[in-house]
Parts: sequence; structure tokens; C-alpha cells
Amino acid sequence: MDRTPDETYPPIEPYDHGMLDVGDGNLVYWEVCGNPEGKPALLVHGGPGSGCGTLFRRYFDPDLYRVVLFDQRNCGRSTPHASDPATDLRHNTTARLIADMEQLRTHLGIGKWLLYGGSWGSTLILAYAEQHPERVSEIVVSAVTTTRRSEIDWLYRGAGQIFPEAWDRFRAGVPEAEGPGGLVAAYARRMESPDPEVRARATADWCAWEDAVVSMETHTGPSPYSDRPDRGRQALVRICSHYFAHAAWLEEGQLIRDAGRLAGIPGVLVHGRFDLGGPLTTAWELARAWPDAELTVIDGAGHLGGPATRRAVVAALDRFARRA
Repeated sequence: MDRTPDETYPPIEPYDHGMLDVGDGNLVYWEVCGNPEGKPALLVHGGPGSGCGTLFRRYFDPDLYRVVLFDQRNCGRSTPHASDPATDLRHNTTARLIADMEQLRTHLGIGKWLLYGGSWGSTLILAYAEQHPERVSEIVVSAVTTTRRSEIDWLYRGAGQIFPEAWDRFRAGVPEAEGPGGLVAAYARRMESPDPEVRARATADWCAWEDAVVSMETHTGPSPYSDRPDRGRQALVRICSHYFAHAAWLEEGQLIRDAGRLAGIPGVLVHGRFDLGGPLTTAWELARAWPDAELTVIDGAGHLGGPATRRAVVAALDRFARRA
């Protein structure tokens, strides 16, 4: 199918969807678009806790791909929702998300699938693929992250060297941050408060900082984080702080250390040179450790990407669409 002028494919709607019972009282929303006989592909969204948007359906040629999208635990259309303080996040971990992906693959009768995602989605893709390499045909990731403690420290402290005013306001939101776990853990504790005003304030402060980090990027329209619907913002901040306070339950450097497990899986890494949320170093180190990965650096792009990033991702997906 021909692409639209913005280099994506025309909008499409799912031909199948459902709620998958993954245990622990959790139901995970999934949908399938495109060609039922096409090449299986899974979209792994970012955040963690953002949920899947409709735009990502349009990155895949609907004549050639059977595209699966899902909302990770407790966000998007999955239930129970993290915006509800009664929702228990103890069973929301990286290991559980990997298990959810495997259960979804089995439920849909898929042997192997291509994985695409960005930001946190790249971390989850790498963690899944290193655990189940036999289930992965190809990988395409943008805004590469591996959620190392050093990456978390850069995003929520180091980038304050570039945006000191915004970081000072972010830091002031949790005056107790000298306690266990530092700044991110302090926000995670606030997001568990029974007081809705405390949670609302922490959500606003966190999103304001995230917006500041991407503020130098070319972007039109609403603020990427602060202007999301309130329910979605609260789930995003609660799940993000929950994951990052625990370093995503990964050993430091684990995903790059174990990248040799991806040998034989073709990969394309697309990263903006001016990504202040996740500096290029991580993508560079991953490309050196993963024998079959190609790194495409987009000059002038940041964490949110843009037309050039989108073109590189769609080109990679188009190339893999016809690969056996």
C-alpha cells in the first residue's frame, strides 16, 4: 500500500481485539490490525505507562503486516488502572510484562514476531528478546534506552545541568528526596499517597520536568506530557516512578551485557543525536554489543523524533516486511 505524504500509512482500525487475563487480577487490552495473513509484528509502547496510540498502527504496511498492539499492565485500556490509588502495582514488573507478551503471543497463535517500540519500549523489547530470542524475527527501536541506573540518574538529575530552573522546581516538589532511593523514589512514594492533592501535585511536577527535557525539540501542538488527559498522566507518572525507583528490576548494564543473545536477529536502532532524555551513548554501546544491529543517527532530532526519525523507522519496517 502507498504511504501518505507524511510517510506513514493511512489510518486503519483493528479487525480483532480483546482483554487477556494475565493473572493477579490484571486484564491486558490487545488489538490486531492489518492483514490477518501478514507478517506478525508487536508494537511495544513507551512510558512505562503511556499506553498505545493509534498513530503507531500507521507505521506498518497493512497489506503486509499483522500488527499486534497492547496496553501494558495498569495503563491505557488495561485494567485495573494505575490512576486508581487502590490498584496494586506489586505485580507490575518487567518480568511480568515479558510474561504478558509471551502469553499474548501464544493466545494469538504466533510463532515469531517482529518487535517495534521506542524509549521504554526499547528496554522492554530488549529484555523480552534476550529472554526469548527464538520468538523474535527482527527488531526496530527508536530513542534507545536500557533503563540503567546511570540513564535514570541522567534523566532525573543530570539533565538538570541543562535546565537548572526546571530541575530546581522538580526537586522542590519532593523536599524529602534525601531519603531512600532519592528523587525518583520520593515521587513514587508520593504517587502512593491516599491524598488526591498530593498525587495531583506530584503528577504535575513530574510532567513539567519531562516537558522541560524535550523543550528544545521541534514540536507543535500540546505539551507531550502535561497536556495528556488527567487519568493517563496519573497512570504514567505512577508507573514510571514505580519502575525507575526499582531500575526496572534489571541488573545494571544487563541488556547491553547480554546483547550477544540477540545474535542472528536483524535490528535497526534509530536515535536522535540531540536526545536529551536518553543520550546517544546508550544506542552506540548497544550497537557495538549486538552483532546484527544497524545504528542510524538522526542529526537534529531528539527524544520525540520527527519526520526524519519516522522515515527511518518506516523504511526499516518496510524492508523487514518481505523478509522470510
